Amino acid sequence: MTKQRFLAKTFSGLESVLAAELENLGAERVQPGHRVVEFWGDKRLLYRANLHVRTALRILEPIAEFRATSEDDFYKKVRAMDWTQWLNLHTTFAVDAHVHSSFLTHSKYLALRTKDAVADHFRDRFGRRPSVDVRQPDIRLNVHLFKNRCTLSLDSSGDSLHKRGYRLNANDAPLNEVLAAGLILLTGWNGSGNFVDPLCGSGTIVIEAALLAHQIPPGLHRRFGFMNWPDFDLQLWKRILSEVSEPDQNQNVQILGSDISEEAIRVARENAYRAGVLPEIEWRVAPFDSIRPPEEGGVLVTNPPYDERLKIENAREFYRNLGNFFKQNCTNYTAWILTANLPALKSVGLRPSRKITVYNGGLESRFVKFEMYAGSRKPKP
Repeated sequence: MTKQRFLAKTFSGLESVLAAELENLGAERVQPGHRVVEFWGDKRLLYRANLHVRTALRILEPIAEFRATSEDDFYKKVRAMDWTQWLNLHTTFAVDAHVHSSFLTHSKYLALRTKDAVADHFRDRFGRRPSVDVRQPDIRLNVHLFKNRCTLSLDSSGDSLHKRGYRLNANDAPLNEVLAAGLILLTGWNGSGNFVDPLCGSGTIVIEAALLAHQIPPGLHRRFGFMNWPDFDLQLWKRILSEVSEPDQNQNVQILGSDISEEAIRVARENAYRAGVLPEIEWRVAPFDSIRPPEEGGVLVTNPPYDERLKIENAREFYRNLGNFFKQNCTNYTAWILTANLPALKSVGLRPSRKITVYNGGLESRFVKFEMYAGSRKPKP
């Protein structure tokens, strides 16, 4: 198969783990950038990446790159492309746009001009144009304009890859599935050993951990944009699906999700059922400070509530109690917190061994590691 260039979009801070995922699938010339990883591969790799990669939001196939010096120049060059390679009069389409330019400064207007150029191309040739469907288009186009450099791509994913299909219900501040998977991979946890989230909410972190531990592809229960492309290879796709084995019966992992809210655990269990991992997770309804994680240690990852997303009466006291919980109940664990409440984070009362900047729902956040060990690491005299 012919190899070509692809772009995988992700959250800032997750580029390294996404690059590693793509390399493990056999991608070549993998190059991380800012919120994107460029890589090369064939059609089989494109299909497999959409199915298996946990930390990509979208995977794009560039179809044109050019320089544009004005709005009119941009419009003319898009209109002159042979769009019949990818669309026909019966194809619905939509345009996602991202812009940082002097002559076009609004992404929605850039998307509109792109749509007009594509529609006018068809009017010129056939006297008719395909329809736009912003919700469920057959073909989704992506246009990126940086200064005067434009990249037009086909979106092979369709809906964002964070939409795994299992989360129909969520609490007031759900964590994005891609971000949750990325946080788990940043810890180095490989799917074996104990994994705990004592503030699990609607369960996204522990569900993503269970999918990883049992080697279940995150895209197994959804459709992808490439299925509507003119060159979609159904037989190749069926062969790729046939290669997916039954969920690995991992006996070396214990995953615990706990929350003080009985309603949150009910929702989390429903989500886990749809993801096919309900029996793989132990659920508890309890205050976090009453939880006793498995004694042999493991990894703890949690996204505690903070003032910007959920109101807490006393954030500093909450984080102080969380730090006490780590010290008293989590010996031999590496505990990771995702938070945007940096002043309250200081109240944990522990020295972090690592801090990673990530963005959660547009909020600049820190993913912070605390190593909990028995006794002291200071060398004896």
